[in-house]
Amino acid sequence: MTQASYKQFCPLAMATEVLCTRWTLVLIREFIAGSTRFNDLRRGVPKMSPTLLSQRLKELEEAAVIERRLVPSGKGVFEYHLTQAGRELGTVVQAIGFWGQKWVSADTSLQHLDPSLLMWDMRRNLNPTPLPNKRTVIQFVYSDLPSSKSHWWLVVEPKGEVDLCWSDPGFEINLYVTTDLRTMTSIWMGLTSVDKERGKLKLSGSQGIIQSMQTWLGLSPFATVKKLVA
Repeated sequence: MTQASYKQFCPLAMATEVLCTRWTLVLIREFIAGSTRFNDLRRGVPKMSPTLLSQRLKELEEAAVIERRLVPSGKGVFEYHLTQAGRELGTVVQAIGFWGQKWVSADTSLQHLDPSLLMWDMRRNLNPTPLPNKRTVIQFVYSDLPSSKSHWWLVVEPKGEVDLCWSDPGFEINLYVTTDLRTMTSIWMGLTSVDKERGKLKLSGSQGIIQSMQTWLGLSPFATVKKLVA
């Protein structure tokens, strides 16, 4: 790791030398969430430069937290996977996330709104079970964003695969969701709910999909923890 050593034999100090460089724990969060390829990791850390991402991946590989594997069917394509040491960080990341959900103020969290990260997280946490057993397309329109960032599509296939599109996929839209980014982020974080924000949500489309929105909507894995500070 590139940061200066604490020069302490304490296991905590030595662990922080590996884990507490900028972006490292957030990157490990992405591995725990299931990302294995460079471009998918970038989607989970959209404000991290590709150069820094490459550097952190190299450092985590050297620390035996991840391992790089050549994809058999791809020419020169690699995936990154957690080692046993990396997998054991799952409880650490979960505990830190729950602590942040509980004790970091909502106003502080909601100062850092990011539609691409929100939609990527919604895509991978979406629960397809309540949706119809056919292709379902949900368009989100964020009325407070410029047109280049305001339109997003979630395409849910019958077998449960979920794709996130930045441009119109050309399919019939089953549900239109128009709202502002702060409201949708608050719902995703579990700070509020679909029912509580009906006045800020314009929903148009299948009534069944509308009524089950709180159930299928992909919420933060930390949303179950009640925030104790405003």
